Amino acid sequence: MRFRFIEDRRADYPVTIMCDVLGVSPAGYYAWRARPESARAAANRELVDDIKRVHRDTNGRYGSPRVHAELRAQGRGAGRGRIERLMRRHGIRAIMARPRWVRTTDSRHDFAIAPNLLERNFIAAAPNQIWLADITYVETDQGWLYLAMLMDLYSRKIVGWAMADHLRAELPLAALAMAIATQRPGAGLIHHSDRGVQYASAEYRKMMQSAGFRASMSRRADCYDNAPMESFFTRSKPNSSITSIMRHVRKPHVISLLTSRASTIERVATRPSDISVRSRWS
Repeated sequence: MRFRFIEDRRADYPVTIMCDVLGVSPAGYYAWRARPESARAAANRELVDDIKRVHRDTNGRYGSPRVHAELRAQGRGAGRGRIERLMRRHGIRAIMARPRWVRTTDSRHDFAIAPNLLERNFIAAAPNQIWLADITYVETDQGWLYLAMLMDLYSRKIVGWAMADHLRAELPLAALAMAIATQRPGAGLIHHSDRGVQYASAEYRKMMQSAGFRASMSRRADCYDNAPMESFFTRSKPNSSITSIMRHVRKPHVISLLTSRASTIERVATRPSDISVRSRWS
């Protein structure tokens, strides 16, 4: 499956990088590629061509059930499960209407809510005294991608970040772990976020307590209590290189390919609207 993944995406990414990320050798991949095509592989290749034809003829509106029905009507015998697997493997999917916005904060939970320690006093006397946390979303070619960030209120620098195709607590936890590892703040730092279930979860609170942080949360449905972070997302996302890179991420497993090699996303200018992505491919 790993060699098939590399083969399907060799036009988009360097083979050596994909082999390194997936833990296989380039020699093994090329040996696999040189093997004679099996009868099953040849049949799958022909079936994929038929699937692509039906998908193209219907302007991308058909998913696997309707593609299966159309192929059966044309006398092409193939199981629905097989068609579904091949469509998923080759990234063939029906065009779906997307919501115009995504809700990233779910405060309907039973976890403890921290008091608002900032009270909209967005002033820090030194670095690593107050961090602001939030999650935003970016539309990609095949769905929504979620980006969790932590900002140092003093420098307005992004000190931690993570991205994924889900909104589980692991997403902001990864950003928090990055910030702690790179900044090494002392105890007493104020961590301010919204009331989302990710930030109120036991796992997130445990990591903050281990680092000696003081939790602070905004009032319910009040974006102004985290205004610097909201402003940062609003001003930087529409035209930033973060958006241009992530808009073309096609599959969740490509996220790991990008994040495993991207060295830093860092604040490089004096204005909150200026952010760059520095990627170094080794």
